Amino acid sequence: MSTQRDYYEILGVQKDASESEIKKAYRKLAMTHHPDKSKEPDAEEKFKEISEAYAVLSDKEKRAQYDQFGHAGIDSRYSTEDIFRNADFGGFEDILEHIFGGGFGGFGGFGGFGSQRSSRRGPMRGSDLRYDLEITLEQAAFGDSVPIQVPRAKNCESCEGTGAKAGTSAVTCSKCGGSGQMTHARNTPFGRFMTTTTCDQCHGTGKVIESPCPECHGSGKVRKTKKIAVKIPKGADTGLRLKVTGEGEDGDPGAPSGDLYVVLHVRPHEMFDRVGDDIILEQSISFGQAALGGSVKVPTLHGEVKMNIKEGTQTHSVLRLKGKGMPHLHGHGQGDQLVKVIVETPAKLTKEQKKALMEFDKLSGGNAGNNKGGGVFDKVKDAFDSLLADDESPKSNPHTE
Repeated sequence: MSTQRDYYEILGVQKDASESEIKKAYRKLAMTHHPDKSKEPDAEEKFKEISEAYAVLSDKEKRAQYDQFGHAGIDSRYSTEDIFRNADFGGFEDILEHIFGGGFGGFGGFGGFGSQRSSRRGPMRGSDLRYDLEITLEQAAFGDSVPIQVPRAKNCESCEGTGAKAGTSAVTCSKCGGSGQMTHARNTPFGRFMTTTTCDQCHGTGKVIESPCPECHGSGKVRKTKKIAVKIPKGADTGLRLKVTGEGEDGDPGAPSGDLYVVLHVRPHEMFDRVGDDIILEQSISFGQAALGGSVKVPTLHGEVKMNIKEGTQTHSVLRLKGKGMPHLHGHGQGDQLVKVIVETPAKLTKEQKKALMEFDKLSGGNAGNNKGGGVFDKVKDAFDSLLADDESPKSNPHTE
């Protein structure tokens, strides 16, 4: 039955809406789409839809499950009967009974649905678990099998999950007579209605344990840690959620286990950055390599490769290595590696290197070493020019008038 529309959207409330806001929104919509009052042809379907949304969002456990896993978390864990169990519909139970039929037993919050015996809570599916796993960029690129230790609730081996001491068994609840539910009458503006709630003594099971199991103290569950191998697919990225079926907490005896959801977090790499399926790397090269061209060895996720540098390459130029990035998650193609070239300026030069650079600068029409205040090379040049001028000037004769 479960709708695929967003429950919050159906009720017209925000995701952080309070319980009272959710109840108020439901009451307003229920009055509008009441099948006996609305003339819309799809009024009954809309009434079902808003009732389902309210049944989930008004229950803390179901709402938390929905917020974390969406409709998948509700559909995989709850039957239609479980979705509506214990919801307070404020006098609209008779409408839902009419929509689903009086033979539809099991709605814990609806009075008069089937027999009391059919309303007893059945075995509950185990809870789903979440595990956050940190992996390296290399594991994300090439895939891996990672062992993890998962603490979870398991059925007690001593009592086989019943909670009763070995050799004993649970007895019928004296408060509800084994129905698992308590029926209450109340008056509403729409008439007198019977509301059914879960028995607070047996919690809907219809049974009470008089001699609890000493191992699990009557809960039927014990906490154990299991080693599970998680398969990391090639191309995985942060936020990817992997479902491991049946590795959640054990359900009640006779009910299936929950599932384990592993959420991946890719650890930052010391050299590489990732953008989608592309890998980004900064690579330093010398001034000579940038000016004259050549080749350099570049690290990649796939090993070291030789990258050609074109003559006259400028700093911050981006060169592409095809197919050296991350594989696509679904196996269609491969990303690239983008190499950002950084031209290094030498901090210390020998006399020979300085002389060579001065000559290069002179040939290029530059004026290397000439600061605004006058460089050492200019001072030497000025002194040399002054000496030449003195040698070429006419000499005076002291003995001539």
